[in-house]
Amino acid sequence: MTVHDLVYAGNSILKNPSSEIVNFNSSELKMLVEDLIVTMRENHGAGLAAPQIGIDLRVMVFEIKNNPRYPDVEEVDLTVLVNPSYEIISEVLTEEYEGCLSLPKMRGLARRYDHILYSAYDVNGNHFEKEAKGWHARVFQHEYDHLDGILYPERMHNMKEFSYLES
Repeated sequence: MTVHDLVYAGNSILKNPSSEIVNFNSSELKMLVEDLIVTMRENHGAGLAAPQIGIDLRVMVFEIKNNPRYPDVEEVDLTVLVNPSYEIISEVLTEEYEGCLSLPKMRGLARRYDHILYSAYDVNGNHFEKEAKGWHARVFQHEYDHLDGILYPERMHNMKEFSYLES
């Protein structure tokens, strides 16, 4: 397992859609997932997508447990998603402040769907679905956007709500 350097806003890999995984159950895919998990945890992230470590593949992970960056949000178990997609269950949009490991020390008020159904494959190629609401749905959509070359400021309604955090 390797903790990777993060890729920051401005890097071209964060601006373009990522490539789908075609070979499941490979040692390379399993190693990528392990690297994403340790890199996310080392940086206190709520999630991480492969493009954020410079890898052009549709793989993402998320987990929220005892996270100092998000101390007051609901917990979400470790989730690994390969080639994810989602459907909107409710058209209700909510605004919450988000941060991103690829935009360090920044926060912005981003709009997201509050209730979704996501589907993906695990590393072995098994398909699964999960319904998500609230923060869980937000984290999924944030990481999913990375796979499509979108950063959270593009989901902001008012750029006056984009700010720098001193720490």
